[in-house]
Amino acid sequence: MSDAPNLLGDFLRARRELVTPDDAGIPVLGVRRVPGLRREEVAMLAGISADYYLRLERGRDRNPSVQVLESLARVLRLDDPMRVYLLSLAGDKPRHRPRRPRKETVPPSTAKLVAMLPMPAFVEGRYLDILAANPMAGALSPRLVVGANRLRDVFLDPGEQDLFFPHWETVTSGLVASFREAVGTDTDDPRFIELVGELSLASPLFRQLWARHDVRPRGGAVAVPFHHPEVGELILNREKLHIAGTDGMMLVVYHPDAGTDAADKLAILGSAMLSR
Repeated sequence: MSDAPNLLGDFLRARRELVTPDDAGIPVLGVRRVPGLRREEVAMLAGISADYYLRLERGRDRNPSVQVLESLARVLRLDDPMRVYLLSLAGDKPRHRPRRPRKETVPPSTAKLVAMLPMPAFVEGRYLDILAANPMAGALSPRLVVGANRLRDVFLDPGEQDLFFPHWETVTSGLVASFREAVGTDTDDPRFIELVGELSLASPLFRQLWARHDVRPRGGAVAVPFHHPEVGELILNREKLHIAGTDGMMLVVYHPDAGTDAADKLAILGSAMLSR
């Protein structure tokens, strides 16, 4: 048996515990001592033997067929991004793959674009580090500066938590799911180990969300609410665009709908920034 981390088994176990018998159409008889579905119930619904499913969860078999994984995805009620993630976990991955010693470097043309944009904009690395940011980003949040990390700030900085009040927990769940998708199976990377270890020790909520194994692609959003200390409620749209030729970097831009009070408030923040 491989000594590699049991990513497939950990994922199956976490997702199994989140599917209720009612979700799966299984009648509940008596007292259930486990959250979610039992292993034998997942196996039955997926059309595989209980012994084989047990081997998958315990990491004794790490090479299930695509058909088996698709059946498990159906039983575990996975959406498309999580189904794709599950498929990526199958098979033993070589552990001699080179680490990532190179510093993430923003392409010069992208750095110039960020600097000239009149709206809050920054570049986010695959570990959600801020690699470039313009002054308008800093006006939206003083944590949106080069060297900061979105995960660390959202979970550990009270000012950032206040910025997303009362939607902070929703924001954190999406951020954790996006982080897992960005890292994928590269869990032996030192930066990943350091960040997850730090947040697991410091934040009970992070530990809870990380244990769910949620996966969500990093993408845009409409009407993201902010509770800004200077201008009050601020509703902005968010774009997240992959930067070609990089390993997972994203250009993030916040912008208001034209003619709204959010546009006026963003202009006020920009004017205040220039006067400092």
